[in-house]
Amino acid sequence: MSAPGVLSFTQQGWEQVLAKVKRALVYLDAACAESLHWGCGSTRLLEAVGGPECHLREFEPAAVGGGAKQPKAVFVLSCLLKGRTVETLRDIICRSHFQYCVVVTAVNHAVHLTANHVPAAAAAELEGQQPVFEQLEEKLCEWMGNMNYTAEVLHVPLLLAPVAPHLALTPAFASLFPLLPQDVHLLNSARPDKRRLGSLSEVDATALTPELFLQIRCLVSGLSSLCEHLGVREECFAVGSLSRIIAADLANYAPAKNRRKTATGRASVVFVDRTLDLTGATGHHGDNLVEKIISVLPQLPGHTNDVMVNMVELTALQNEDKSQSMVAPGCLAQPKDAAAKALWEALLSTKHKEAVMEVRRHLVEAASRENLPIKMSMGRVTPGQLLSYIHLFKNNLKALVSHCGLLQLGLATVQTLKHPQTAKWDNFLAFERLLLQSIGESTMSVVLNQLLPMMKPLNQRTNNDYSPEELLILLIYIYSVGGEFTVDKDLGEAEEKVKKALAQVFCEESELSPLLQKITGFYKGCSFCLEESLSLCLQSKRPLHPGGASLLSQSLCSCV
Repeated sequence: MSAPGVLSFTQQGWEQVLAKVKRALVYLDAACAESLHWGCGSTRLLEAVGGPECHLREFEPAAVGGGAKQPKAVFVLSCLLKGRTVETLRDIICRSHFQYCVVVTAVNHAVHLTANHVPAAAAAELEGQQPVFEQLEEKLCEWMGNMNYTAEVLHVPLLLAPVAPHLALTPAFASLFPLLPQDVHLLNSARPDKRRLGSLSEVDATALTPELFLQIRCLVSGLSSLCEHLGVREECFAVGSLSRIIAADLANYAPAKNRRKTATGRASVVFVDRTLDLTGATGHHGDNLVEKIISVLPQLPGHTNDVMVNMVELTALQNEDKSQSMVAPGCLAQPKDAAAKALWEALLSTKHKEAVMEVRRHLVEAASRENLPIKMSMGRVTPGQLLSYIHLFKNNLKALVSHCGLLQLGLATVQTLKHPQTAKWDNFLAFERLLLQSIGESTMSVVLNQLLPMMKPLNQRTNNDYSPEELLILLIYIYSVGGEFTVDKDLGEAEEKVKKALAQVFCEESELSPLLQKITGFYKGCSFCLEESLSLCLQSKRPLHPGGASLLSQSLCSCV
């Protein structure tokens, strides 16, 4: 998979969209907005729309419709044109004055046929035709109030958010999560007794719920379009139950079979269930600045892979109230700024110390080019030093605008280095290393007993102690690296102590976070009910796989 191919795949898709948006009111859903955010930037879309007014709106049921002076609308959607999505389209159009509607979907027409229960044989006969899209075009005209108005429905594969030349994400599938052992019981509830599944290894595409199967088929459709753009014939490999189903569906996907006949290149595609490596998600052994930035800074609203950077240091405002929300935050994605992109790519691939030095080097070079009065200092890079360089741009509007992307990355670095959670990073790392040593030499009950003194309720905790969420992360880490272990009386007693301690910690919180409320079922104030909830997490002593996670790990990751 060549780096230019991944980026050009996204940009080529957006060029097709941009060709339709001139003087239009544009509605985007969150996943497509994130793809635009990393691939082209919102300014590129605004330039294509033209006009002095902002014509971008979020696609949602409560979205404001178009006025009398807004006759054209373009809807850019990452999902199937079915169900609630179509209802939202109808509601927005019916309360507007549109005369020309364009609907762009990231899902291939072949998947729409599957969603409408068209048999494979009948779908094959419809090759080159798009009856589902044509029917929706008629509906669009009907909703606009005149069958002579113009409506278009087209497919553009807006699958990826290209974070870097060698890293692309799929925001539309952020909620797609591997199957867990208890899911077998849910799947069996819809199957006759003679066809019940015994384990995850027996699950195939026919056993999935219709909703999950269609989500997988949408992903497969996008991946097939990517392979077509790259001109490759893919060979799929899978590790994990859901990955095996996705790989098999891509191999058997009818449009992919036709594409492979003419493909000149070759590529290997490896699918891996994330639940097979929970230590990678919960551990703190990664020495990377970007990992820390994404971990500690607040998430950019509506996004799955970007953060909010507080830009108040570049203004004359005094932000004394730390709880006050940011009005116009910066971010990590800088697709139109070559210098910022170069720094971002360097941060992704270098260790923490080298990354911080790279940020300093870029700030110094930018200040020198603008003839700003910079004072060089050698030695260890500190947040205060970086901030002093950033402040040089504060009163020079031309320099600030020219290097805005670089300054956002610089501020993200400063805010991460000064964040209290960053100081905890080394504490996590030290404890995880101690756990690894203990697990190799001691039983699981001994390891759990080492964790007990760290489970402190709110009135006993200091800033250096672990919060409830952090305790759960440590438990996931313990059970994930524990591998096979013996179930005995000592383990049962240790787990009972852990449950009671966790219940006490949760019940004494002044307010549970949304994540903890979801995990515990919000048993606020009732330690007995909370212990019962936690027992569901710890009732299975058998790991999912060699080196796998317990039900506690599954519970937290399902909510994440």
